[in-house]
Amino acid sequence: MSACGYEHGLMTVDEAIQSIVNTPVTLPSVAMPLKNSLSRYLSGTVYSSINLPHFDQSAVDGYALCSDQSDARHQTFELIGEIRAGSASPLVLEHGQAVRIFTGGKLPQGTTTVARQEIVEQLSKHQICITDHLAANVDIRRTGEELAQGQLLADVGQFLNIGSLAALSMAGIQTLNVYRPPKVAVLITGDEIALDQNSLSESQIFDANGPLLENWLQQYGITAQIIHVADQAHDVTAHFERLKNEYDVIITTGGVSVGDYDFVRPCSFEAGFKQMFWKVAQKPGKPLYFGSYQNLEHHCYLLGLPGNPAAVYVCMQIYGKLLLDALQNKRQIPSWFTAKITHAIKPDARERFLRMVATFNESTLEVRALPKQQSHMLSNLIQSNCLIRIPAGRKIETGELVHGLFI
Repeated sequence: MSACGYEHGLMTVDEAIQSIVNTPVTLPSVAMPLKNSLSRYLSGTVYSSINLPHFDQSAVDGYALCSDQSDARHQTFELIGEIRAGSASPLVLEHGQAVRIFTGGKLPQGTTTVARQEIVEQLSKHQICITDHLAANVDIRRTGEELAQGQLLADVGQFLNIGSLAALSMAGIQTLNVYRPPKVAVLITGDEIALDQNSLSESQIFDANGPLLENWLQQYGITAQIIHVADQAHDVTAHFERLKNEYDVIITTGGVSVGDYDFVRPCSFEAGFKQMFWKVAQKPGKPLYFGSYQNLEHHCYLLGLPGNPAAVYVCMQIYGKLLLDALQNKRQIPSWFTAKITHAIKPDARERFLRMVATFNESTLEVRALPKQQSHMLSNLIQSNCLIRIPAGRKIETGELVHGLFI
């Protein structure tokens, strides 16, 4: 090991990424109500069962008209009724007739155009006049103009965000086939962790990793079980034995380095896990551990994170997301953005992920590093919006292009 902390034989970041992406066995497909499918990945194609719109409708509040003229300006019409959105009407328009209609209302048979209410003057209870130029087929939403019945809406692998769920719901989709969301348990190890202010001793610290991981996973769409465990080998092994057959993923914090009380890795072996890799040439998060357990019916993956909270955060943003995505058949390496850095960065023996702020300056995306980058520090996450990947052994000059992930 060199004086600056580099250890020979460590796995590279890219090798670790490939292992995380390629190792997991895809979880089964399940049918899930659309309203419960946020942040899931489609396991089956979705086709529209209806035309959208599924009837001709008005695009504005106004009047449906029947006119044989190319320009209806100054033309008067007999007003024969009203159609609200969602109301069925047997009305049929004949030449020279009009119906009061509201946005989304089904157009009556015979409609040639729609006049928005701003260009209509009501002459009497049953007569209106058009005050501005109005051509045929104006402000009409035609049947199927957005989607045709049988059209492909979404393909396998589609990530279901708020917008995609709204679009599918509007097309009448109520149930989706998705990859089952991973079941995740989190083990927070360490005798130094105080669970609340009342139990804090002079030698303890508040728990940052538990809230960090619970809320990170919640934002991902997963409700995880959070467990605090003492630095006792038999306790750690017992938890692994219990959780490995019930959960798809076990995430641990702390206990993965080489200290006398770092039990996660040896205890995982006791519980039947196989090491996929241990230690990555990165900063923060060098002791990162990835293990796999399987029996005839079940696979479980163990992601052992370091104890320092900044390392936990960085590793979850990169490796945690990759693992959960891969279980749902999204096996894609991160898409790094490119930005110009506003200052120089000194070289380091290990590849680094620095917490930075990304902003636009005259249409150019620029990034600047924040202070307090040590792995036990989290305060700069209040300002940070990205992680920037700094290659090992290289000085980065002011104005150089760097790669990163938004967080």
